[in-house]
Amino acid sequence: MTRQTILIAGPTASGKSALALRMAKEMGGVIVNADSMQVYDILNLLTARPAADDLKVVPHYLYGHVPPALAYSTGGWFADVEQLLGRQEISQMPIVFVGGTGLYFRALLGGLSAMPEIPAEIRAYWRRQDAEHGAAQLHAILTEKDPLAAATLRPSDSQRIVRALEVFAASGRSIIDWQKETGRSLIDPGATRKIVIDPDRAWLGERIALRFRTMMTSGAVQEVAELLSLNLPSELPAMRAIGVKEIADVIEGRSSVEEAANRAIIATRQYAKRQMTWFRNQLGDDWERLAYPD
Repeated sequence: MTRQTILIAGPTASGKSALALRMAKEMGGVIVNADSMQVYDILNLLTARPAADDLKVVPHYLYGHVPPALAYSTGGWFADVEQLLGRQEISQMPIVFVGGTGLYFRALLGGLSAMPEIPAEIRAYWRRQDAEHGAAQLHAILTEKDPLAAATLRPSDSQRIVRALEVFAASGRSIIDWQKETGRSLIDPGATRKIVIDPDRAWLGERIALRFRTMMTSGAVQEVAELLSLNLPSELPAMRAIGVKEIADVIEGRSSVEEAANRAIIATRQYAKRQMTWFRNQLGDDWERLAYPD
């Protein structure tokens, strides 16, 4: 018997977690996180992880299970999901995957190629180079080492440039070559209900602003202070979560609360716009598109 599986994708603050909770409760199922920021410990409020009351309604998995000192990857998430799906206690339960990270859904459906393991020292080196020299200089280096990959990336896209350099350094092969290799699916795409929330931008923008201002008064400042106390390298993904730098400026006296909130709200809206563009361009006609999660 095929497990009942639902995928719910959508931009930040679109209400996808509430929809997942309602559907999982109705089915007697479980929820699995598919958001690359919600995997990190400490940043509970700032990454909008499900509230404690929601966690009591149905089982939630892969939330806050990664120390912020680690650079978690799509491959790491894929391996964690594979292990989770094999657990006896949930083997027959319906499952809802919910999140805003498109590559996680692509991996889940078999559309993400296998990538080489990146040694920690290689990852740390290129992230340090990015922090010290910036995306444009790293793009020039990538052009020399892997011109095929460089030609596909914007010179300002530091995250993907660093990823391409890591892959080349670890394997000696272009990331483009790796991407051509077919991945394997962990679920049956044909038997899976796929939903993407594509909301009105004005409505979403208002929700983003309200949510971030609520975070600022509900403990997000304390979360960032705890994160900063670990003295982690600034290039780590957890340190790049939207709101971390802005709140750090408040804590260290470089910004007012209002200025920081405004900057973080703008950054979150821009991020949501990128998410929506990715979902529209990358998710096929087999995905149901909802304007609102209700």
